[in-house]
Amino acid sequence: MERGRPLSGTRIIEASSFVAAPSAGLALLQLGADVVRVDPPGGGSDAGRWPLSRTGESLFWAGLNKGKRSLALDYRRPEGRELLLALVCAPGPGAGILLDNMVGRSRPRAEELRQRRTDVIHVQVQGRSDGSPAVDYTVNAEVGVPWMTGPAESQTPVNHVLPAWDLLTGATAAMAITAALWQRERTGQGAHVDLALADVALAGVASMGWLAEADEAGRARPRQGNHMFGAFGVDFQTSDARRVMVVALTEGQWRALRDVTETGQVFAALEDVIEADFDDEGDRYQHRETIAAVLRPWFAQRDYATVERLLQEARVLWSPYRDLAETARRALADPLSGVVRLDQPGVGPMVAASRPARWDDLREPPRAAPGLGQHSDEVMTEILGLSAAELAGLHDRGVIAGPSPQAAGARRGA
Repeated sequence: MERGRPLSGTRIIEASSFVAAPSAGLALLQLGADVVRVDPPGGGSDAGRWPLSRTGESLFWAGLNKGKRSLALDYRRPEGRELLLALVCAPGPGAGILLDNMVGRSRPRAEELRQRRTDVIHVQVQGRSDGSPAVDYTVNAEVGVPWMTGPAESQTPVNHVLPAWDLLTGATAAMAITAALWQRERTGQGAHVDLALADVALAGVASMGWLAEADEAGRARPRQGNHMFGAFGVDFQTSDARRVMVVALTEGQWRALRDVTETGQVFAALEDVIEADFDDEGDRYQHRETIAAVLRPWFAQRDYATVERLLQEARVLWSPYRDLAETARRALADPLSGVVRLDQPGVGPMVAASRPARWDDLREPPRAAPGLGQHSDEVMTEILGLSAAELAGLHDRGVIAGPSPQAAGARRGA
């Protein structure tokens, strides 16, 4: 096992689209697994998904598939489906693992996989547990989050752009595969795990107490605007129109904010008048608008550079608001961020992030995403032992696609 790559020697067949399952495959790859992504020839629904590069290539696809191997296989045909099953159930202690979110008749079934390999590990990501479709935006809408998001005076739901439930489902799927591997190593048993995006979202809002809160109160939580719920946290504008987010979760953080803004006497007087204790985070939340009104002039009278220096020196919990362009520039300039430019074929220089987990102080650098079908022949030869002539036939029949020097040689009579 390579240092910092605990899953080296493990091979995962990934047949997926959207965010959840591909992000799970990426997480497993970053821990050392060999992830073979299977797409239909010509690409699936992700092949051209926005955002696009200047060259028209999908940055979305390249970002989620960094370092994976790509097999272009028409698994909708009986011959292609049979090859997919053979790839998943190929022998080997680190093999026999399928991660997918496939639908329809071509989707591998748990029972047929187990017939071929009794210890197979199959994690299937679904929209809903009944098999019906769902995506992050629809799931997020139905669990109530858009009615908690946005300005307090808004009368319409506000969607957010981060696919939080997709990413959390991907992390859960990766965790399920590693847990199943541990179980198989100890007991020899495989596993079939169904993981629905809607279930992850519902469990998420329940785990934070949001459902219990609404049930007990008999109503939904009202919008907070940019205020943090349950403690003090809100945005302020500086004299040069920069905005910063300031949070005081703990008593120490509150005192640091109070001291740097020199508002201690004001707040002490307020506490006496309204019978509150601002050292208590619940009281800070209850009186958040009053506290913000006291603090707002301090920020409005100072430019961003001054605010930044003073808050940093006082060890206040805060951060500036940045757009993605500024975030990219700063991350590329910071050697500790793990964000680099790599050479992505078809795109050119592309900003990408390293593995976020620093394993034994090692941070796995990102690798370029493959071209569609780039490893088709390599995978078929390595895992299934197909000959050049067999590969040529599969190419000729359109079952597999991609660069094929072996097949080309066979067709020339090599």
